Amino acid sequence: MSATNADAEAAARLISFGLRPKQIPARDVVYGDLVRRYGEDSAFKQLTNAVAAGLGLMVLEVSSQSGAVLAATDESVFEIKMDSYARQSKIRERRDTEKVLHGLVHLAVAALGFPRPDDLANDTYVGRVNVEQVDAMVREACRILDERAAEAEANNDPLADAPELEQAWRAYARRPSAAATKDGRLSSDTTRGMVARALRFLAEQGFLVHMSAEQGGTYRTTHRYQVQVRELAADAAFEELLALNVVSVADGAGTLRAAAPDTLH
Repeated sequence: MSATNADAEAAARLISFGLRPKQIPARDVVYGDLVRRYGEDSAFKQLTNAVAAGLGLMVLEVSSQSGAVLAATDESVFEIKMDSYARQSKIRERRDTEKVLHGLVHLAVAALGFPRPDDLANDTYVGRVNVEQVDAMVREACRILDERAAEAEANNDPLADAPELEQAWRAYARRPSAAATKDGRLSSDTTRGMVARALRFLAEQGFLVHMSAEQGGTYRTTHRYQVQVRELAADAAFEELLALNVVSVADGAGTLRAAAPDTLH
């Protein structure tokens, strides 16, 4: 069946709703109708996916819970490049190192939000993260990698584990954890400042919801973020970070903490 102009407009409108991260179908009748149509009309679903692809977007999921969850493909006009994200830092690290540092922070947030495969598969699961625990997790990962590097050097054997993380651990470890600016705010170029910025950014994108100012800022995950992290879970660096065993689950209610050093293997 050939698509009409009205069909194409409806598909484009559904995509436009997906580009508004805090908009959800339950709060908009038109959005809700389009989400239902996507789920029930295979021709409309194919048309929507095709329109998204033409815009450099992938449709990861369309549901009443999260709406249309989209991801930008490489070189898409909607792609948020780590280059430009990291460039706002005032620290004069090498650009490639700075990118990896910020990427490592985002990996840590995702790993703390959903540390087990079951968490990603369970649509009712809600993770909680805060600035202090993300910073502690990355620093613990740095400590482990430092120990491995020292051991490998002593054995005259190049470090083979966690090759992607190895690029960033020295730079992260030598950066101060916290320092106040003249007006008392957390400096953006400390590691906790970097983490706080990452959490705020994810909240602006509809991936996290701010809960309180405790522990530097505490947030809960959203289903939209869960869908995104499912894609991230296939990334080698994400697997390497989890493989360091720096994350443990404190209870069954979705509240997570960084593992204490004496619980690590």
